[in-house]
Amino acid sequence: MIAWDESKRRRNLATRGLDFADADALFDHPVVTWEDDREPYGEQRMNLLGWLHGVLVHMTYTERGDDLHVISLRRAEKHEIRRYAQAIS
Repeated sequence: MIAWDESKRRRNLATRGLDFADADALFDHPVVTWEDDREPYGEQRMNLLGWLHGVLVHMTYTERGDDLHVISLRRAEKHEIRRYAQAIS
């Protein structure tokens, strides 16, 4: 199950036009994941690249119990698009 902070979801929808509530659709297509270990977050964070409504997006999430908790969701940057293309080819 996908979970999120509702106020963060509304803010993300308003600023980026991407809804955390749609994140489960990412798993309808191939995804690329890797651990986000840039900072000591106190929990394991994962980055994911995948397709959402025809747009390649970057999602950061963590596992909390049986849920994937969305931390951020945005359009993929150019270097991430290259990373996705290389990983799935």
